[in-house]
Amino acid sequence: MRASAFVYPWDVIGDPRAAARLVDLGVRQVTLASAYHSTRALTPRHPTRRLVTAEYAAVLYPPDPVRWAGRDLAPRPAGDWAPGDAYGEAAEALRAAGLDVHTWVVLAHSSRLGAEHPATSVVNAYGDRYPWAPCVAQPAVRAYLVELAAEAAVRPGAHGTELESCGWYGMAHLHAHDKIAGVTLGDAAQYLMSLCFCATCRTGYGDEGLDPDELAAAVRRALEPVWASGGAAGSGWPAVEDLLGAGPAAATLAWRTRAARTLQEDAVGAVRAAAHPAFRVLLHADPAPYRTGANAGVDPAHILTVADGVVLPCTGGGAEAVLPPFAAHARVDTVLAANFTVVSGMGGTPSTLAADAARARELGATELRLYHAGLASDPDLAAVRAALARPAA
Repeated sequence: MRASAFVYPWDVIGDPRAAARLVDLGVRQVTLASAYHSTRALTPRHPTRRLVTAEYAAVLYPPDPVRWAGRDLAPRPAGDWAPGDAYGEAAEALRAAGLDVHTWVVLAHSSRLGAEHPATSVVNAYGDRYPWAPCVAQPAVRAYLVELAAEAAVRPGAHGTELESCGWYGMAHLHAHDKIAGVTLGDAAQYLMSLCFCATCRTGYGDEGLDPDELAAAVRRALEPVWASGGAAGSGWPAVEDLLGAGPAAATLAWRTRAARTLQEDAVGAVRAAAHPAFRVLLHADPAPYRTGANAGVDPAHILTVADGVVLPCTGGGAEAVLPPFAAHARVDTVLAANFTVVSGMGGTPSTLAADAARARELGATELRLYHAGLASDPDLAAVRAALARPAA
């Protein structure tokens, strides 16, 4: 299967051997970040540095001042971690080595946006704001994300894009000095803690026949046993229905699904309008529509009529759960990319990549994604190299 490795511009710029190492790894494509959230990242092979601190969500190229003129919400160029056209410089070096470059665009995940424009953030049932999670139902946020998708995806020379966080973000978030592990939340409790109660979403719940004040109170009541017992509350949509009631749960999901679907349709449409006809658009996704985060919850049947395919989280046996729902709706040209973490220190198992990839192919995967070639250690990359060199069974 065709394999692509995720990389950051700072993995490549200033390292004349970076592109050749990727070719030697056995990949012919790279997914290069062009718009990314704040992070702290190792560069274990870079000749001059070992740590990059990206202080805020930014575009890694110069944003077009004409495109963003007069807009309250606009992307920020990166600081000294990716100055100037860092994406373009890295992409040129990668293409010169014969690699196919696709953009990697993070959308609805920006602490900078929430800090500068607090009203754009998701607000939970307790009134707490999530500054890292813009509410994708708000018209101004949606307009910003759609415009960002078009600009960040269609960079010079790119043959496609992968849109991450193109949907709802919620409570789960690796934040600075996180201190939220005292109570373990199952994904049902995560869903309730991720429901937004901003003015736009309150109106949306009303359109679905719910009183937003009563809904917020019901969420708080449903979560009280979770806080008292130390965690959990079950997994899967039936657990959400048990906590909130089947009718209210369905109504919240209907509102959130409509908001996410139309954002995805608009974002993909904007990218296609700006790109050449063969440009490929993929979304990082999860087949459970209620899930939030980098891999946005979607309806597989719907999203495969919108995008050219999806990138799916398959580390740790995840392929068994996420691939079949999409494979059931795949066309001949649909891309189902199985994404495996290959950094041992981040939960990956590169030593089993060959077997994992073979199983993913059996389940319908057509391509592989390797997260992340810049972060992985030399032994991890050696394991990846051996796996990609192994003949397919």
